[in-house]
Amino acid sequence: MASAPAPGVVVVFDFDRTIIDWDSDDWVITKLGAADASRRLRPTMRWNPLMDRMMAELHARGKTAEDIRDCHRSAPLDAHVISAIKTAAALGCDLKVVSDANTFFIETVLAHHGVLGCFSEISTNPARVDADGRLRISPFHDSAATPHGCSLCPENMCKGKIIEKIQAMASTKNQHFIYIGDGKGDYCPSLKLGEGDYVMSKENYPLWKLICSNKQLLKFIHGIVARNWKRLYLSWSTR
Repeated sequence: MASAPAPGVVVVFDFDRTIIDWDSDDWVITKLGAADASRRLRPTMRWNPLMDRMMAELHARGKTAEDIRDCHRSAPLDAHVISAIKTAAALGCDLKVVSDANTFFIETVLAHHGVLGCFSEISTNPARVDADGRLRISPFHDSAATPHGCSLCPENMCKGKIIEKIQAMASTKNQHFIYIGDGKGDYCPSLKLGEGDYVMSKENYPLWKLICSNKQLLKFIHGIVARNWKRLYLSWSTR
């Protein structure tokens, strides 16, 4: 049996297609009947402003913020994932979410499945319900005021800079990081990790392919070991 995680281990999760097996944006747009508008607008807009625009579309079609919340509550979450999150927290790991989704979607799903309290921090795009009852989604980084300057990441969020901030605030010098993700946006934060840290990627997804195509570079610079994220969930959930 592998050694158990211990205090001093920070586990950082992506959300879409990592904690959940689906995309939270696409889920709500499809389930609430606005996929047609999304297909029409997607070629003309960046993703973050597109999602804010789609929330306006849902509002115009009579869908409320509570309808959106109920939609996410109805979505599946693998029991092994729930168990692994609870086990990792119980073992003393510091759990965090770094995601290009938004606070409303993430908190709704995690709270519904009883694991929101397992996470010490959620770094994602802010969301709020305005005075008209419409869900508004804002960028994590204001690219107009303070561009993050990272060519690997979308304008609204550099996950690498978030990881650097988490590392700078680490409670001990010997803290180790496990980063779990799947997408292209998870590559930049993976490059911020060092010896003794781990990237656990979803096999055959964009992050996995980027790591595989640059394996020697990653090994030379950081000594990162890429492992399949499912093994982590399955091993922790059976403790």
